[in-house]
Amino acid sequence: MMIPDFGEEAQYKLKESSVLVTRAGGLGGTVAFYLAAAGVGKLVVAHGGNLTRSNLNRQILMTHDWVGKPRAEKIRETLLRFNGDLALEVLAENATEGNAAHWVEGVDLVCDCPPTFEERYALNKAIVYARKPMVEAAMNSMECHLTVIVPGKTPCLSCLYPEPPSWWEPLGFPVLGAVSGAVACLAAIEAIKMLTGIGEPLAGKLLQMDTLAHEYRKFNIRRDPKCKVCGEL
Repeated sequence: MMIPDFGEEAQYKLKESSVLVTRAGGLGGTVAFYLAAAGVGKLVVAHGGNLTRSNLNRQILMTHDWVGKPRAEKIRETLLRFNGDLALEVLAENATEGNAAHWVEGVDLVCDCPPTFEERYALNKAIVYARKPMVEAAMNSMECHLTVIVPGKTPCLSCLYPEPPSWWEPLGFPVLGAVSGAVACLAAIEAIKMLTGIGEPLAGKLLQMDTLAHEYRKFNIRRDPKCKVCGEL
């Protein structure tokens, strides 16, 4: 509350806000943790499946003794141990076109952090139709991308990627945990800015980061009027 232009008013806005985070891996787990730390009132966290040993280099909500068990249970345990005042709903499934719209309807903002474009496209359609903002965070190897989607005002994910990029394969990209954590922290900041109204969010801008060389670029991005998802908004 000592941050300039933040104060009690912004803290109360966080307390009254709700955020969907999907998933809770190297990106989403860190986002959820820092939103809980900041005082967001309600988190809905979606992540299906069981923990694998290979997840442990990045999924900070997990522990070694949980390998082979449902991730959702450990997500709930870790976040509530950290912040017992948090209103928390954990969904033991991943986003699809069948469930995304229902999830998005019940929150103020979405943090899009899954490893597959199939899930990202489903969430993108849902937030466009519901007119809900979404923080879009992604990483690949030592690189990160970050933007904020505001339906009707900024490009949606399908404007930027009408088709999955050529480099992408499901679960086929390298991950350094510290890189996913770094962009996740920035994504949490963007979510807090959107929820409280402070600062200038990355709406209509794309931040690209190459952590190997520490080169950072910010671009203006524009909507595609022919976009099959948001073109008619």
